[in-house]
Amino acid sequence: MPQPAALQLTDVHLSLGDGASRVHILKGMSLSVAAGEAVGLVGPSGSGKSTLLMVAAGLERPDSGTVRIVGQDLGALDEDGLARFRGRTIGIVFQSFHLIPTMTAIENVAIPLELAGRADAYDRARAELAAVGLGARCDHYPPQLSGGEQQRVALARALAPSPAILVADEPTGNLDAATGQAIIDLMFALRKERGSTLVLVTHDAALADRCDRRIRLRSGEIVAAERLAAE
Repeated sequence: MPQPAALQLTDVHLSLGDGASRVHILKGMSLSVAAGEAVGLVGPSGSGKSTLLMVAAGLERPDSGTVRIVGQDLGALDEDGLARFRGRTIGIVFQSFHLIPTMTAIENVAIPLELAGRADAYDRARAELAAVGLGARCDHYPPQLSGGEQQRVALARALAPSPAILVADEPTGNLDAATGQAIIDLMFALRKERGSTLVLVTHDAALADRCDRRIRLRSGEIVAAERLAAE
């Protein structure tokens, strides 16, 4: 039996805002991402890249169309079911880290695992922090960490549940060039080691070029798809 696509969007439409200010963001978006594939979403600001990523991650529900992650129709899940599925299946890395400042690095990584019912949450969190080079920083709080270290914590948190798909929205946007390069090298190395599917939004052409495929968006539509040489 063929393996389902890691991500399958079919004729997805989404509008945001109310009344006269309502804007049609995604216009009949269809996209299939194979298991283990790395896809870079590129395009000008306002083209719908981040919105597409939020729909793919189950953080925004489309007005119409279907979104499937490893065969599961997200539209068939209620909010609680969607949150549980997302916690098990989708890892998310944001540009602005989204760490809880009053929790240590290990707590930031472990809490989502605890909420998912993992008895080994802290052991797993410690191992993931070691994997991103922060084994000695487990008990530090986000304000005590550099931007690059905070993004490493965010990457550890995203990867800790062993998600089928990892989505990243401008993961180097708040980092200097050298730190951003180190984060990207780490993300691609861990993704390759674990066979994860990766969908990322970026303005960085060099980063997009490291993916298996580059998808170009404009005005809420896919206008080009290019297969690239794999790393």
